[in-house]
Amino acid sequence: MKYLIDQPTEQRIKEMAVCDRPRERMLQKGAQALSDQELLTILIGSGNRGRSVRTIAKELLELLDKKPLATNEDLMAISGLGLAKATLIGAALELGRRKLPAKKRQISTPSDIYPLIRHYATRMQEHFLSICLNGAHEVLSVNVCSIGLVNRTIVHPREVFTEAVRQRSTAILVAHNHPSGNLEPSPEDKDVTRRLKQAGDILGIKVLDHLIFSEDGYLSMLEGSLF
Repeated sequence: MKYLIDQPTEQRIKEMAVCDRPRERMLQKGAQALSDQELLTILIGSGNRGRSVRTIAKELLELLDKKPLATNEDLMAISGLGLAKATLIGAALELGRRKLPAKKRQISTPSDIYPLIRHYATRMQEHFLSICLNGAHEVLSVNVCSIGLVNRTIVHPREVFTEAVRQRSTAILVAHNHPSGNLEPSPEDKDVTRRLKQAGDILGIKVLDHLIFSEDGYLSMLEGSLF
């Protein structure tokens, strides 16, 4: 006989304290204070009898991390997202892309990168990111390369440099979140950084830094002389 493990259930919006509900938090603190999942929760609006809106938002966020340009078919494959909600979300994502400022953000220090990636700190799994830069060190894109523990199996140069090669980047920065909040780089972090630097040298795409970050701050391996 096996012991049964209780599966955690996502708290429904109506079960939350009013001050903790996404809409109320947005009114009080502004949209910038909300996590990506909370923003999607507001867009989705409501769940159904079988799934809470927060559960649907979590699954949608996982999809968008892996596939930022998700189609209507991708969205509607999520249980709880019908045609109306899928098209609403698709329209919001496209409008956001169109309204991005034309001027690219120039990167001079690690502190310039942190605001662009901080929202990934709320993820429960480690997300490994590449930030592609042009010759003027302006950001071309922020890309999720892998999801899961950072090691040589999951973080492969092929995934890290794919967008950099496609966009003809001259340099990249890499970063990943530590859900624990501990910013100390592990031996695997250092090994992955070394291998990516070597791959970048071969490709002619310089790896400028590796940031490890949480909601409370970041560690730059370059500034910490760990690079």
